[in-house]
Amino acid sequence: MSELELFAADEEAMLALGARIAEVTGGVGVIYLHGDLGAGKTTLSRGIIRGLGHVGAVKSPTFTLVEPYEIGALRAFHFDLYRLVDAEELEYLGIRDYFEGDALCLVEWPQRGAGVLPKADMDITISPHGAGRALRLHMQGERGATWRAALAV
Repeated sequence: MSELELFAADEEAMLALGARIAEVTGGVGVIYLHGDLGAGKTTLSRGIIRGLGHVGAVKSPTFTLVEPYEIGALRAFHFDLYRLVDAEELEYLGIRDYFEGDALCLVEWPQRGAGVLPKADMDITISPHGAGRALRLHMQGERGATWRAALAV
């Protein structure tokens, strides 16, 4: 597992970082987003989804658990598991179907789906740092290593 630390000074920088992550992933993979309420998980997700080419609204799926995005040939799924009571609920949602094939899955609050969710290619932990946000990225596997190399430049 490799690690990378980045900093986003404000919302604009967080959106730009999201766009960079979108470019690096090519719209395929699994990314987990960790952080307290208000840390910037949804803002980063918005940057990623817009970076893939989506031009409409990107809303938090807090009440729906998942928001799907069809962007040309790309598919992205944005999950927010904050309100999930039990990870088993994900089985009723048909969670495994979302992670099959070539899609990008962004999961906020992934710890609530522990034992059911697949391993992530990238785990991002966002925390306050002065007026901005510090992001610690943990990459796993071959895909994660490739992403780390691209993001480190």
